[in-house]
Amino acid sequence: MVRMNGRPSAARRGFLRRAGAATAGLAAASTASATGAKVEQVLRIQGAWHARDVFHEYALDFARRVNDMTGDRLRMEVIPAGASIKPQDLLDAVHQGSLDGCHGTASLWSLRNAAFSLFGEAPAMGIGADALLGWLRYGGGADLYADLLLRQMNLQVVSFFSGALPPRPLGWFRRAPASAAAIHGMRVPARGFDADLWREMGAKPVTLDEAAVPAMFAAGKLDAVLLSSPSTARRMPAMPGITACLLQSQTHAAEFFEISFNRKRFDALPADLQAVIRNAADAASSDAQWKSRFQHSGDAAWLERSRGIRMVKTPPDILRAQMRAWTRVLERHSASNPFFEKVLASQQGWAKRVYPRLRDEATAAAMAHAYWQPGLASRPGAGR
Repeated sequence: MVRMNGRPSAARRGFLRRAGAATAGLAAASTASATGAKVEQVLRIQGAWHARDVFHEYALDFARRVNDMTGDRLRMEVIPAGASIKPQDLLDAVHQGSLDGCHGTASLWSLRNAAFSLFGEAPAMGIGADALLGWLRYGGGADLYADLLLRQMNLQVVSFFSGALPPRPLGWFRRAPASAAAIHGMRVPARGFDADLWREMGAKPVTLDEAAVPAMFAAGKLDAVLLSSPSTARRMPAMPGITACLLQSQTHAAEFFEISFNRKRFDALPADLQAVIRNAADAASSDAQWKSRFQHSGDAAWLERSRGIRMVKTPPDILRAQMRAWTRVLERHSASNPFFEKVLASQQGWAKRVYPRLRDEATAAAMAHAYWQPGLASRPGAGR
């Protein structure tokens, strides 16, 4: 595991100072609201997503809520990935004050400390993203994350979590694997925890920039790609050769966004504007959950109809292999990182508390679906 003290290198600090000067100039130039009135304060945040990515849309939705509620007192502006700072450098930029804030996921910082991965990339424990957001609010998760940022990593950053996303698919394949054995030797673009898990399952992770993935796949140098959702897949250039998406996975099953701000900049805001940002994160969280269900369902149907990509269930054998892989990865990181072990234990305690109720309250969804929509076929398995 790579551990760092939270401070960027001298070269990176120089880059951040230059980027900060450019960002400050842009922010200073944007001080008028849509009504023509002078905006009292501008917060400029950068997303980890390219402008075409559906996740960038969610960052814009959050900013729009803040702007609508604060009027001319505060204007939040969102710029896409690559505009000034690379996604993996965003946390440093916010810490240094080169950016006022950023929109991403905590797993982006996992090479700094593996504990970041547990805040959105945790193993499926029988609970989804909505229940894990409950752990952050009522199970001690938010305090643990504040401890990770401030004490463990010495980062002057304050963060809010928002947006219970549907589980990510396992992957998008040339040929859908029918068993865990079929994954052995597969070339998959992955990094961080994703790479660890694929490696434990016998695959061959390949570290690539996102922009290079389509060309590598087209050249036959990859057997699968990892895309976060059908909406992401639809917005990307078509990758001929993808025949199937395996829908279920034991990782990224409880994922959400992180919205971070420079602590000094956030603390300097009046209390009511701080409250607006907190509550806008909660409101955007609900909207992201509703919107993603709407978008993903429609885009999945379009991909099946227009690109011939089959959406199939992941074979149970692969899901069990993922859990065994998770066990080895978690044991390794827990042994070397006491804080990682502490966060994991807290999540397991939360899952133990809430899962029995979730299990006992859940109705037989397949039974109800078959009754009310008898003409719709059930989702096929990978082997069909």
